[in-house]
Amino acid sequence: MKTTLDLNDQLLANAKALAAQQRTSLTRLIEEGLQLRLRVKAVDPARSRKRLPGFRGRGGLVAGVEPRSNKALLEALGDDT
Repeated sequence: MKTTLDLNDQLLANAKALAAQQRTSLTRLIEEGLQLRLRVKAVDPARSRKRLPGFRGRGGLVAGVEPRSNKALLEALGDDT
């Protein structure tokens, strides 16, 4: 099917250069772009969201460990290499 599009001049120039670099047609490049965009839109955003686990327990820093000192933190872990 033939259609007419009004594209930004720089976008069209970039697309033509990419099509030439990939040795494909501008039409094929545009078709692939539309297919990718439509495929992303078809995915349900609510289903694609993942909840990250969060720590809700008690505890905190060990008494006597300076949290701003890497050396102190490593020593508390027993990894002072």
